[in-house]
Amino acid sequence: MENFVTGLTNVNDTLNSFAWGWFGLILLLGTGVVCTAITKCFQLTHVGHWWRKTIGAVFHKDSHNKSEEGAVSQFQALCTALAATIGTGNIAGVAAAIVVGGPGAVFWMWIAAILGMMTNYSENILGIYFRRRNSENEWSGGAMYYLRDGLGSYKNCKGIGRFLAALFAVFAILASFGIGNMGQINKITLNIESAFFKGVDAPLFAGVSVVNWVIGLVLMIIGGFIILGGLKRIAAFAERVVPFMAVIYVVGALIIMFVHISSIGAIFASIFKFAFGIKAVAGGALGVAFKEVVKAGCKRGVFSNEAGLGSSVMVHSNSNVKEPVKQGLWGIFEVFADTIIVCTMTAVVVLSSGYIDLETGLAIEGTNDATLVAQAFGNVFGRPGEWFVAIAVLLFAFTTVLGWSHYGSKAVEYIFGVKGAKVYKFIFVIMMISGAVMTSSLAWDISDTFNGFMMIPNLIGVLSLTPLVIKLTNNYVDRKIKGKDVEPVLSYDPEIQKEHAELVKQGVE
Repeated sequence: MENFVTGLTNVNDTLNSFAWGWFGLILLLGTGVVCTAITKCFQLTHVGHWWRKTIGAVFHKDSHNKSEEGAVSQFQALCTALAATIGTGNIAGVAAAIVVGGPGAVFWMWIAAILGMMTNYSENILGIYFRRRNSENEWSGGAMYYLRDGLGSYKNCKGIGRFLAALFAVFAILASFGIGNMGQINKITLNIESAFFKGVDAPLFAGVSVVNWVIGLVLMIIGGFIILGGLKRIAAFAERVVPFMAVIYVVGALIIMFVHISSIGAIFASIFKFAFGIKAVAGGALGVAFKEVVKAGCKRGVFSNEAGLGSSVMVHSNSNVKEPVKQGLWGIFEVFADTIIVCTMTAVVVLSSGYIDLETGLAIEGTNDATLVAQAFGNVFGRPGEWFVAIAVLLFAFTTVLGWSHYGSKAVEYIFGVKGAKVYKFIFVIMMISGAVMTSSLAWDISDTFNGFMMIPNLIGVLSLTPLVIKLTNNYVDRKIKGKDVEPVLSYDPEIQKEHAELVKQGVE
């Protein structure tokens, strides 16, 4: 058995290095560069437009209107997507990037996010364009559909389109149980234990602390109530919790920034100073090579915002929006909020903690990236600061579970239909308790690999459909920004195109 586990670990390490190594990162960043170029740097040249149409319109009735059957509002779709992306990657992930790659990793996290804005934009407009109604009159969309019906529509590409679509769906299902479920529940359990039950000698059941079983059972019951209620219940929960948790976390980080206001200049200087590597320093300390800085920042940035994985497309496609580009704008804001705002706040907290030497860029010996953010909050707020981070991880990770339950169900629906998706949800809920009692890291490493392998077929689909991305973007810019009287391009399906074109002409976007 030990030999089997060792062999499995070696195989997984090789596959993981492929998916999340230079091949994967170059494919990911390259797609971001291509999507940025073909849209003429839309995220920068039209920053005012997408800002007004997203967070600037958050109090406008259209962004909250959810009267359409089988759909959620644009804001709910955003919150559900953010629920899945704003997770432990925004806390422990950022700390890990800085410990491994130094302060300069934050710079590459920003670069990955700026490019990722347009990757996420492209995914979302393709998701809306190729979506369709299922047997329960609910919208279904995602990489599976634009691979099958988009890439598959090209000459001699029908087979490869279907194959990549099925491959993406399988990887999404497997990743949903690991990174999207058990891994998050495991992090919640560890943080609650550390913050609230440290030193408590709890009895064991089946070799595991009763505390773990109770935490897992409570989370499973709450999660089951929300997940089995369907997307609208998940979206309603996300709409209330995600903005609240993000704002509270940012406020806490801002307080720490003000406490360390005299160090802010040095903090940002260190980010740019070490963006291209850390030289070795006296005393035998090793430097950090440029490639490690780039890899740490880009990888953790993608872990955080998921731009390029094709995951959030599956909930953005459930929006009541008619304009593909309109939902694409929310995709741009999603990456901006997740990485540029929340991850940057975490980075400042970490770099002001005293555990990272701003002169050398290296972590102080013995620094643990898993508890670094909690320690940083504890330095300012005392023990309540550690409790605050534990609660933040609870909310961030739990909402990630809810978001991924929808992603997995849509992937199952693609392969097995609506009935299969219902069975999946029950299994997904039951598996939550296992995350609280499992200790092996191999399961998470394998799930991480599946997560990375989702990215490859998705990005192949996005790159192959860049002519359509250009067409949809230019059509929207001509109509909405330049004011030209041209026919809207909204769907691959002639009936949906006709129906939505009439609504758009009436002012319903």
